[in-house]
Amino acid sequence: MRRDHGSGAGRRRAAAVALAVGVAAGAGACAPASETESDTLVVWSLENLPDRVAATKANLKKFTKKTGIKVELVAVDEAQVPSLIQSAVLSDTLPDIIGSLSLSYVRQLHGLGLLDTKTSGSVVADLGSTTFEKSALELTRDGSQQLAVPSDAWTQILIYRKDLFRKAGLKPPTTYDAIRTAAQKLNTKGRFGITLATDPADVFTTQTFESMALSNGCQLVTGKGEVALNSPPCQETWNFYGELATKRSPKGTQSVDSTRASYFNGDAAMTIWSTFILDELAGLRNDAAPACDQCEDDPEWLAKNSGVVTAIGGPDKPQGTTYGEVTSWSIMEGAKAADSSKLVRYMLSEGYTDWLGMAPEGKFPVRTGDADNPKRFTNAWADLKAGVDTKKPLSEVYDPQTISQLGSVAQRIDRWAIAEGQGGLLGPVSSQLPISKTVSELGSGALNPTGAARTAQQDVVTIQEAND
Repeated sequence: MRRDHGSGAGRRRAAAVALAVGVAAGAGACAPASETESDTLVVWSLENLPDRVAATKANLKKFTKKTGIKVELVAVDEAQVPSLIQSAVLSDTLPDIIGSLSLSYVRQLHGLGLLDTKTSGSVVADLGSTTFEKSALELTRDGSQQLAVPSDAWTQILIYRKDLFRKAGLKPPTTYDAIRTAAQKLNTKGRFGITLATDPADVFTTQTFESMALSNGCQLVTGKGEVALNSPPCQETWNFYGELATKRSPKGTQSVDSTRASYFNGDAAMTIWSTFILDELAGLRNDAAPACDQCEDDPEWLAKNSGVVTAIGGPDKPQGTTYGEVTSWSIMEGAKAADSSKLVRYMLSEGYTDWLGMAPEGKFPVRTGDADNPKRFTNAWADLKAGVDTKKPLSEVYDPQTISQLGSVAQRIDRWAIAEGQGGLLGPVSSQLPISKTVSELGSGALNPTGAARTAQQDVVTIQEAND
């Protein structure tokens, strides 16, 4: 929910305080030191892994060579963003642009009046709004205001063992009923039917639950802004998730690492993970490689025998939907607007393929092409090399049907609260983790599905009231 804080330094100081209080900030963080020349663009990037920093620097060097505009790149950790913003606002050292900013952070910074929405809107208009996926623009808008410029996306997917499904005569797990049937039939002495996140301290659990909830039309809030986690579609999701977590999934806390390991070891027939798993599943990363019996002789065996479901349908929403994250280039209030506009346009045109190529398994293009070639970037994505220790295009590992499915994931991304005008809730829900904590209690048996719905409902109501 947007609030106005006046203008100038007073508004910026209020924004800093609100951001620090409203979001769990990293302890002891301070704004990145800089002795930047006044004509240099300062760009913070949440792509802070060493190889991605190097790739981004190389990309920006090309931009500088083309335009003469100097750029200082500062890599920041996502968890540190609130405290870094707080410190930068108070010291009047906000960057010009922040790259790879999540939807929840975009909404928070917009609510605090820290985004230059006019320049972002002009960038989208210059590039052509029809060259972007509609869902990406909708998720980064507030009414007619373009809050930030959408850059790329990843989604949550269900991965399953095609060989086991085929042998058991099971349909692909594209619906609640099909997942339930498969999880029950494939839950044998030596293998679990599915492995699901239940870690109370990780937003991954919230993401997994939200993906299943959206599949059944369960929304965090109604169009009137009322929390709806105990609505009939949501109650169905609590029932479904609880059944799978307590009866068909490994016992104990299941985390982002353990769910991947269970599937990679051949100990589970299904799991729900982000698309960032795709290069690891293909055996392209040594520190997270498949370890099933067949994988020793063929590192790609598990990928070749795995299917991907990008949209699940629930009983209340048979057509299903896709949970995902759209990251953006966010131009900040007070930025050098003309030069910032040029940089963002470059990163979504000449520099776009290099940007996506840093991690194509988790960077799906939300700008599909340009006026000359409407599919320029989606076609280029399929040939980008993924992986860390071994690199090759995903299209050389996965079958054409899977690649086709993946190539269209950005078309139908959905998220809680944004369409209902309550996008500001995403930040505190992600940081305070009421859903993750409730799912953990559901998975352990401490709460039944009805109690879980009631608990999550009250916890999010409390968060909403604190943020109003």
